[in-house]
This record gives sequence, structure tokens and C-alpha cells, in this order.
Amino acid sequence: MNIHEYQARELFAKFGVATQPGAVAFTPDEAEAVASKLGGKIVVKAQIHAGGRGKGTFKNGFKGGVHLCDTPAQARDLASQMLGQVLVTHQTGPEGKEVGKVFVGEAVDITKELYFAILLDRATSAPVVIASTEGGVDIESVAEHTPEKIIRVGVNPALGLMPFQSRKIAATLGLTGPLANQAVKLFANLYKLFIDCDCSMVEINPLVITAKGELLALDAKFNFDDNALYRQPAIVAMRDKSEEDPREVAASEYSLNYIGLDGNIACLVNGAGLAMATMDIIQYAGGKPANFLDVGGGASKDQVSAAFRIILGDANVKGILVNIFGGIMDCNIIANGIVEAARETSLSIPLVVRLEGNNVEAGKKTLAESGLALITGDDILDAAQKVVAAVAKAA
Repeated sequence: MNIHEYQARELFAKFGVATQPGAVAFTPDEAEAVASKLGGKIVVKAQIHAGGRGKGTFKNGFKGGVHLCDTPAQARDLASQMLGQVLVTHQTGPEGKEVGKVFVGEAVDITKELYFAILLDRATSAPVVIASTEGGVDIESVAEHTPEKIIRVGVNPALGLMPFQSRKIAATLGLTGPLANQAVKLFANLYKLFIDCDCSMVEINPLVITAKGELLALDAKFNFDDNALYRQPAIVAMRDKSEEDPREVAASEYSLNYIGLDGNIACLVNGAGLAMATMDIIQYAGGKPANFLDVGGGASKDQVSAAFRIILGDANVKGILVNIFGGIMDCNIIANGIVEAARETSLSIPLVVRLEGNNVEAGKKTLAESGLALITGDDILDAAQKVVAAVAKAA
């Protein structure tokens, strides 16, 4: 789950992380009102779940999703050109994302931009701090061209980020005196935020030094551990479904794990590992998977039916491969769900089913007696080859 920049600032305020004053605006009038309260030079930033906003282009021709201005009236004009318009950046793809809100903040006189992030290191199964003197640019570009400018500091989960580690990071970033003291406090508060909110990543880019000698977190990106959201109701309340794939939103309502892809063969599988293998085998057989869809180990008939409806909501889908290995899962439950969903949706595209495991004979019998024009697969490769062939024949 992701959140908007303005929501990240709300978390900063809660955990004492220094940042610029500002507020979200949903209309040009609200943007003007916020700018009037702030006074001075103002920044207006489009709020979407994507990076590269400053260099993006709106489909109405307006350039850039981040602008500076001097008056509340100008803030209002900028907001009117952004709100309700589609912004295209290098991360949104050509379809872009509609801007429904803007952040209006106090402009900051920046003298230096830095990079700071806390994320989970899969190699050590522990948090790691990534920092760099090269802020304001993609960290991937820094890693590729000047990797020596990236600092990595592992964190012991039992101890947390220690003050001596924060001082070492600050020194490496060139922060001394009062700035070093600010950095130690900011880093400690960010780490507390990271742990308390069950984050998988907190990225500050840029972390800036101002002309006034302040160290501020100016822009942020957050990722949260979806498996921990049950204990984070305040974070869940920040979810903006309009920024998400409607199919993924629908899947989450049925506790299904769905990610849309750009192929034409849909997958319905139980278990993440088997789902990954199924996508790979479709590619190996010459096809392209249209999604990752894991119904889990104990899906109900209703969940299977919902999965079919979500799959068929994708106009690019020209065939479906159901690949089930029944451990906890009862193959007959899957079979009944397939039959019900196929009848509800008047399924007209090729459907290949491979069942194995718990109660498989009953499942196969249910499918055989359903009257559906489906194809059975003997094993995973056979099923993949059959669905690829069926889709090619139907084209």
C-alpha cells in the first residue's frame, strides 16, 4: 500500500520529523486559501502515486506537476490547471494518472539536496539505511554511475538505529555542528516511524539543507507491509483506491492477491510460488500471462467466482489457465466455483484446467458433468501448452 506525499507529511508531524509547512487542497479555492495562510513563496505539487511529477506533462498540454509561485492567486491558477487533469510521468506510463488533489506548501530555499531511506534488506532480513549526498535524483542512477556515493548501514532489529550510527551517517553526508544534531534527531524519529507504522520503505528524496540552516524532509515515498495493515487502521484509512488498479481493489475485497499484467492468458492459481511458476511456464510455452492471481490455500466458491469476474473484466484476456494443487484446498470447491463463474459470465474464451491433490477426483467429476467446453491439462506444462494453442486458434 502507498500513500500520498501530503499524507506522508501528516505522519512526519506525528513523529516529529522536520518538514515544510503546508496542506492538501482539493479545489483551486482551497489552494488559494492555504497559500494565503502560508504567505511568501509557495510550491504547488500534484498528488499522484508516481514519481517524476516535476518533469511530467499533463494531457491538456500543461507542463510539470510541481510549480513555484509568489501569490495565492497564482497558486489558485496552478491548481486549476492540475486538478481534474491527467498527468503523465515516466512512472505512470502513457495512460497517466488523474490529479484529484494538490499539496500547497511553503517554498524552501535549498542549498543542498541529500538522499535518505530506510527499507528492509532481504539478504539480512533486517532494516538497512541507504543514504547519499546525491539527493533529488533517482537513486538507481546514482547506484549505476557513482555507487561509491551510496552509504549502507545495517540496523540490528533488536537495538534499532543507534545514535552512533546516525552520527556516522550524518558525518558521511557532510553534516556537522547543528546540522549533525538535527540529523541524529530526524533519523531517530524516521526509524521510529518506520517501525511503529510497519513500513517496508521510507524514502526521503530530497532531504534538504536550507539557507536558514535547517534539515528538512522535503519529499517522501512510503510503502507499508500489507500483511501488517490489520493493526494499522490509521494507515488503512489513508488508502486512495482511485490510485489503484480497479481489478486489484476488487480482488482485495475478496482477500485475493491480484496483480494485472499486459499479456492475454489469465492465471488462477492457489499459492504464490505456484502462481509464479505458472506465469513462467506460460511464457515458456510461447504465451504471455495477463495477471498474477493467487486465491490462497483455503478459497471459497464465492472467492473463485469473484476471481473469474475480475479476470474477465480485463478486455485483453483471451484465455484462462486454472492451475490448482490441492493441499489444504479442496479441488472440488475450486471446480464448483469454476462452473458457477463460467455460467454466470457466459464464458466464451478458452478455459484450461489442471487439478491435482486433495479431493481431485470429485473435482474432475464436477467439471466433467458441468457441460462446460473446457480443456483439461495433465500437468502444468501440458496445461500451459494447451491454453497457448487454444488462444492462438481462437485468434
